[in-house]
Amino acid sequence: MGEKVEFPSNGKTAEGYLATPASGAGPGVIVIQEWWGLVPHIIDVADRFAAEGFAALAPDLYHGAAATEPDEAGKLMMGLDLERAAKDLTGAVDYLLSRGSAVGCVGYCMGGGLALWLASLRPEIAEAVVYYGVIPWPQAQPNLAAIAGHVTGFFGENDTSASPEHVKSLEADLNAAGVSNDMTIYPGADHAFFNDTRPEVYRADLAAQTWARTIAALRDRL
Repeated sequence: MGEKVEFPSNGKTAEGYLATPASGAGPGVIVIQEWWGLVPHIIDVADRFAAEGFAALAPDLYHGAAATEPDEAGKLMMGLDLERAAKDLTGAVDYLLSRGSAVGCVGYCMGGGLALWLASLRPEIAEAVVYYGVIPWPQAQPNLAAIAGHVTGFFGENDTSASPEHVKSLEADLNAAGVSNDMTIYPGADHAFFNDTRPEVYRADLAAQTWARTIAALRDRL
């Protein structure tokens, strides 16, 4: 269903995984990785979007690197070249726009924060879905007033990275900026509750529920 692809990134070349629907075309969705990297879980998510009729592109923001341990993942995340990441993500937007007429994005953990950032960089993002997003870099805080599309957010009550207090503050800031949004905090849920490769936090019920809501939001706005 999918394949590795290269696409322009502001004069350079970026890499990623592209999954396309059986029809060969569909609205575009940028799938933004967790701090682990472009790992099999993210590739599987891209394939699932393709099965729902979307052209899903997951950029490889670590350019071949990946982690299996939290300490290693944390080092990769904090070492991320944000200028290059911005070029890779906006290049992904251009790549999908060249293939279709609309584009949205969805990100998980680190990628959730980057999804919000990308929506602020590119007003063409009609829907940004943020799964327990965190933005640990001061220089990558999104200009919320620049977001033209809708934002959907899914968070867990027990998440210490994207706490309920953080979510409420984000919701207030989005409202103040005039950004249409729908933020949900799920009782009893932990960080990464969508990730089925992490049985210690995975919640099948919430993963199914948020997946359905994600597909509906993207179809509604793309």
